[in-house]
Amino acid sequence: MTEGKKRLVVVVPCYNEEEVLPETGKRLNDVVERLVEAGKIHDGSSICFVDDGSRDRTWRTIEDLSLRLPRVGGLRLSRNRGHQNALMAGLFQTDADWTITIDADLQDDVEAIPRMVDAALEGVDIVYGVRRERAVDTRLKRVSARGYYRTLAALGVEIVYDHADFRLMSRRAVDALKLFGERNLFLRALVPQLGFETRIVQYDRADRSAGVTKYPLRKMLSFAFEGITSFSTKPLRMVTLLGLLLSLCSAVMALYAIFVRFEGITVPGWASTVLPIYIVSGVQLFSLGVIGEYVGKIYIETKGRPRFLIADQIEARQTDPSASVSTETSERPQTIAALVSDRP
Repeated sequence: MTEGKKRLVVVVPCYNEEEVLPETGKRLNDVVERLVEAGKIHDGSSICFVDDGSRDRTWRTIEDLSLRLPRVGGLRLSRNRGHQNALMAGLFQTDADWTITIDADLQDDVEAIPRMVDAALEGVDIVYGVRRERAVDTRLKRVSARGYYRTLAALGVEIVYDHADFRLMSRRAVDALKLFGERNLFLRALVPQLGFETRIVQYDRADRSAGVTKYPLRKMLSFAFEGITSFSTKPLRMVTLLGLLLSLCSAVMALYAIFVRFEGITVPGWASTVLPIYIVSGVQLFSLGVIGEYVGKIYIETKGRPRFLIADQIEARQTDPSASVSTETSERPQTIAALVSDRP
């Protein structure tokens, strides 16, 4: 009997992950099957892989998995929209009672999912998967990650330390998330804004099961800067304070120049002329860059373009027909345009 039990959907964003998907699908399917057999979740629970415009055989692999594993379904975005938008696509296109998001590389421990479900059964709306330690990361990555979390905290950004995008969310938490209309997404800081009851489940992070990371240093730095500028205006205030400090220094230098001029102790020099110009010019360009980043975000937000468009959808065959998401746009509770464009 599954009457009264909650339906779970595991959302897995994918970008060029054909090598790891067979193992990911198998392990996630095993976990969901065990939870169903234990009577903790509805028999219509499933796994939804979201292909974020991959250039390899990721979508074909998802199709093959859906034929072999009845709990596997998928979404294919019309083009690459980025990891955070792929997560949102999976969250918004399911009507499950509980939704778990997890990356495809199996670095997040799928065996933590039963503990997340146990917490949800106690009435918790959001369960964060938090890394117990970073033993598999390089020393540089560990140090930079710790520094980044401390920087976010210092800038007033509310974030769960050592939490990525491995989390469980209840239906009402996902519905609340839909009310946030920004296009510049940083879910690690956005989800804590919901304010519902939360709990932390710790796990040990593993090495990538197969393939290579899709987050090289360039993307990691871009993602980090996105998180700072999307949730804090303190960099703008810091630029203002820096400008004030330079103005005070300039005033002091002006008084000093007047003093030495009347005292007749001036010594002509190239360094004293050129170095201040370089310093002030560098600060000005840096300040304009920070301001430009915020102006660019305003520009993107005001256009109101869709976060994502779905090209194909595969329904998990195991899904309970009475609880499934219709593949016909006209029968969906909200159209794609409504999901991605409506303002609260």
